[in-house]
Amino acid sequence: MAKDDNLPLFATKIAKGRILFQFYSLLIFVGICFIFVYRLSHIPAKEEPGRWAWMGLFFSELWFSFYWFVTTVVRWNPIYRNTFKDRLSHRYEKALPGIDIFVCTADPVIEPPVMVINTVLSVMAYDYPPEKLNVYLSDDGGSDLTFYAMLEASRFCKIWLPFCKKFKVEPRSPEAYFRTAVEPLGEPVMAKEWSTVKMLYEDMKKRIENTTKLGRISEEISKEHKGFNEWIFVASRRDHQTILQILIDGRESEAVDIQGQTLPTLVYLSREKRPQYHHHFKAGAMNALIRVSSRISNSPIILNVDCDMYSNNSMSVRDALCFFMDEEKGNEVGFIQFPQGFENLTKNDVYGGSLNVLMELEMPGFDGNGGPCYIGTGCFHRRETLSGQEYSKIYKADWKRWSNRSVEDSTSVLEETCKVLASCSYEENTQWGKEMGLKYDCTVEDVLTGVAIQCRGWRSIYFNPERKGFLGVAPTTLLQSLVQHKRWSEGDFHIFASRHCPFVLGYKKIPLKLQLTYCMNLLWAANCLATLYYVIVPSLCLLRGISLFPEITNSWVLAFVFVIIVHRAYSLGEFVWFGGTFKGWWNDQRMWLYKRTTSYFFGFLDYILKRLGFTNSAFVITTKVADDDVSQRYEQEVMEFGTSSPMFTILATLALLNVLCFVSGLKRVIADVETLVWEQFALQILLCGLLVFINLPIYQGLFFRKDVASLPTSVAYQSTMFALLACAIAVY
Repeated sequence: MAKDDNLPLFATKIAKGRILFQFYSLLIFVGICFIFVYRLSHIPAKEEPGRWAWMGLFFSELWFSFYWFVTTVVRWNPIYRNTFKDRLSHRYEKALPGIDIFVCTADPVIEPPVMVINTVLSVMAYDYPPEKLNVYLSDDGGSDLTFYAMLEASRFCKIWLPFCKKFKVEPRSPEAYFRTAVEPLGEPVMAKEWSTVKMLYEDMKKRIENTTKLGRISEEISKEHKGFNEWIFVASRRDHQTILQILIDGRESEAVDIQGQTLPTLVYLSREKRPQYHHHFKAGAMNALIRVSSRISNSPIILNVDCDMYSNNSMSVRDALCFFMDEEKGNEVGFIQFPQGFENLTKNDVYGGSLNVLMELEMPGFDGNGGPCYIGTGCFHRRETLSGQEYSKIYKADWKRWSNRSVEDSTSVLEETCKVLASCSYEENTQWGKEMGLKYDCTVEDVLTGVAIQCRGWRSIYFNPERKGFLGVAPTTLLQSLVQHKRWSEGDFHIFASRHCPFVLGYKKIPLKLQLTYCMNLLWAANCLATLYYVIVPSLCLLRGISLFPEITNSWVLAFVFVIIVHRAYSLGEFVWFGGTFKGWWNDQRMWLYKRTTSYFFGFLDYILKRLGFTNSAFVITTKVADDDVSQRYEQEVMEFGTSSPMFTILATLALLNVLCFVSGLKRVIADVETLVWEQFALQILLCGLLVFINLPIYQGLFFRKDVASLPTSVAYQSTMFALLACAIAVY
């Protein structure tokens, strides 16, 4: 026993097979050097056509090479973690700290209440002492429909939690469990209870959905809880007082399930909103939760999840505590980041939403270089880090002190006294949003907050258990995916171009390799320029008969061919290794191109316009539900367009531009077959042809599909006009 007490609570392993990756990186580096030598030694003379196009291509390749170097730094030394939960239980079972769990929602239409309470129920059912769990829902939509769903959840949990623990249910989201589980007909006792609980869940779900569809709370329902009276004073979702209701107070004797076991504390919060105050979106909601929870439960560990990210692993809390409570290294840990996973992905992931390579390789690379970034959901925080505390080597957590709650105020008193903590004026002339809580004035407040925590000396950990900790919903339409990445890329570039840039804020505070690692995400938006150049200019030069690459018979061509083939082959192998398919990889390449030419371009443009004072920040919530037709096309992996968007206009214009240039190039080769023109333009024709092939869904949406999800006629007209205009300018 004594020997076991000295063993660590977690282990770290370095990834295997890195010699192969390092050899591959060396080969790519040599190939890139040869390409640069060719570009610099073959610059067209001043009087030759295409000199500036050549120089532009060189600078684009220079940028791609720099970004490749950054991604290589990220991939160079990934590390993986595993935990020893049995050791944790042996040492600390009676002194486990309280856990405050924050669930955030903002719109009952885009984020349906049924989905929200499934996430809430899943985290209430963690395999953890229930009296030490405190679940808070932040409803930035200020919806009585969401409150009603929470009220229903507070009743259903009395049945659901003992059912989960009795039969070791996984996952513990009722919707996810009953959708995937098979009724245990071979076990009569369990089968009867299983059917009863499922029926009760379906009844609750139906009541919530009917009320949501109605769009208002009936008079009969409004009498079920005093909390509904708060909505008498609500002017609108953007103009209302603080609404705070403790639906379950775990301290009270009647807060028990059907088996008499204590229930977790459950709190509903809709912070005050007034038109004259900036509410700072999700960051403001999180900061209000931090303050309110500090008064009600004040647990030392905070978990935050998005409302669509239900808990898929009931042991996640214990996994996280293995890092926080490790005797040797635990005191330096500021937050534990779990990966984002998605339950609704199709086999070939048509919109590249799985993020498999990012979560399975690049995030462990972050960890190996100094610690992962905070991605806004599925993250366990030490409360002190979110309160702005600096790390000190003499710091040592007193878990026994934290494990004893000493709040003596009654439920009603707590509800009233805590409201001021979520008021609009509370943060005036304070450090909230600056040095305390989540950072403000950035659309990716999570990444910015994570950088600040690391710069205060805290270590972050990435943990990817075999059974995913959290599962959510990936975008089911192309526009949803592009808009989501536009917001991410804009916010990331904002960080890079500000005083919060890791090279500035993190100077001598975090390792240089971690500063470089952050650039992989922070420079997403900047990628648009080089990508757009490479997609447009070589094609237009092909149209004009200007060669930008070595002839196919020239030995310099080997450098280009080698880098392209080896780099893409490695990318394919990497993608398949982490669970993807060949078609899934091809879809991912398409989305890589689409995001760089639209999402990142608009993210970059919006940042510039905001700096010039032409636009303001806005937080766009990604839709978490889709109608039946959209869902069916998504499952069939048919690309969804169906609406007019500047992003679609750009994609269609680029697709048409490349097909026109490709046809022109082929025509030139066929017409001059005897002069071997094809040798001069082989690489340009191949590049143009590749772009045509990758854009096949665009051509189908423009000309061949007749369903409602095809590209609108207006997009077809606009893109055709722009493509023809570009070709005309290039030719004349």
